[in-house]
Amino acid sequence: MPEDVELVRKIGRGDREAFRTLVKREGRYLYGIAHALTGNAADAEDAVQETFAALLNTRFRGESSLRTWLVRILVRRVGMLRRSRRRSGSHRTWEAQPAEGSETELAIPSGTASTEARLDLATMLNSLSPEHRMVLILRELHGLTYAELAAALGIPQGTVESRLHRARTDLRKRFKGYL
Repeated sequence: MPEDVELVRKIGRGDREAFRTLVKREGRYLYGIAHALTGNAADAEDAVQETFAALLNTRFRGESSLRTWLVRILVRRVGMLRRSRRRSGSHRTWEAQPAEGSETELAIPSGTASTEARLDLATMLNSLSPEHRMVLILRELHGLTYAELAAALGIPQGTVESRLHRARTDLRKRFKGYL
């Protein structure tokens, strides 16, 4: 972590190479999270760019890992993006646009009425509240620990655990025959 603090200090002093290093090291990871949270490439790119821009105006104190701190900024940016879309009337639901080669559909188990029917991940995630969807995506798709989630979202770890439990329970109830 001391090297992360130094990297951020260099960036704050205008060191472009330090900034490039950070973008190269964390950019793809943040984009993956942003894409999972927004559901589309354009919004994900905007959120990541705004996260790196916000880095220049905020102070990293080293209380958490740099990655966790960046995820927290990213989550806030995604929330701001959603609120601005809602206000402007251009609100979009979460729409999965998977990266090439990834599977976002779950087959309906055999023995159901139509084995050709498919249920995609976007439909399942869209059925959750934004808070539950965010916790589930960050935990299950990106592997953040409960402590990292709490730090990134700015909420107590118990709240993370209860939101995750509720999200899983809700998905099991709604999609009982599919999971």
